[in-house]
Amino acid sequence: MMFGSPSLPTESLGLQFDNPIGLAAGMDKKGENIPNWECLGFGWMEVGGITLHGQSGNPKPRMFRSMKHGALINRMGFNNPGSEAMFKILAKQKSKKWASVPVGINLGKSKITPNEEAEQDYAGTMERLWEFADLFVVNVSSPNTPNLRELQAGSELDRILTACNEVNARISEETGAKPKPLLVKISPDLEDNQILAVADIAIAQGCAGIVATNTTTSRPGDDKIMDQVGGLSGKPLRQRSTEIIHTLYAHCGQKLPIIGVGGVSDVDSAWEKIAAGACLLQLYSALVFEGPGVVRAINRGIMRKLTEHGFESLSDAVGHAHRS
Repeated sequence: MMFGSPSLPTESLGLQFDNPIGLAAGMDKKGENIPNWECLGFGWMEVGGITLHGQSGNPKPRMFRSMKHGALINRMGFNNPGSEAMFKILAKQKSKKWASVPVGINLGKSKITPNEEAEQDYAGTMERLWEFADLFVVNVSSPNTPNLRELQAGSELDRILTACNEVNARISEETGAKPKPLLVKISPDLEDNQILAVADIAIAQGCAGIVATNTTTSRPGDDKIMDQVGGLSGKPLRQRSTEIIHTLYAHCGQKLPIIGVGGVSDVDSAWEKIAAGACLLQLYSALVFEGPGVVRAINRGIMRKLTEHGFESLSDAVGHAHRS
């Protein structure tokens, strides 16, 4: 059964999207279903995270579901085959069938790589997988790799983005292709002043956008599942993620496009992020709790909202809460 979405053309990050709803990183870690996600109605996808070196991730069990809260808690730990093996996987897939929608690759840091050498890890993976991605997301905000979130600090992030930009520029020059959009994914657990500091660095480094947000270590309540260590996603993250989008848009305007992710599960949660300033959206947990028809339902709902509010396109609606 196909769950294709209605066309809702969106232009952002220098790319064309048939609709704004993307698959968040973490669902398709190996890029094994790249040609198939659009059959569920996704307008784009983000695979990974991928690290330079292959790693098995944290011990199992490492994924937990709370039906009560509509939330997932994971402590996967960037389990993935590594950039070299991923090159072979993606090359084989691309030789057979590829997506007709944009494909993003989430870049993580290997656990064995010290933070002092993090830029080599991110840039090395980007270089190896450059030909397969339409955009790259630098993930310095997962709570499941020790000390990874320290890389969101000014000089650390600046060093990583500089290395990735150098790779991007060099390969672009060598191939004659355009540089790939580079984005930063941030934690919802940062203070607002830290979030704005990350945004300023991203702008200074010429980043194409920011992904708001990753999973959170905060909890909506106390119960057996909520006692599990890891990053929480789903409905409890909705409000904080939207608050951060508001904060970023108020600070940056259209200088830094925002991808809204965190608790997107229906048209209302999607529309509030668009109103706050998100030009694209992602979901993950909603697939688990709402089923595969959720993408189509959200896109249809967004189309209704555009008509109700008198907007001619999605871009006209982005950030409208700041204009009211």
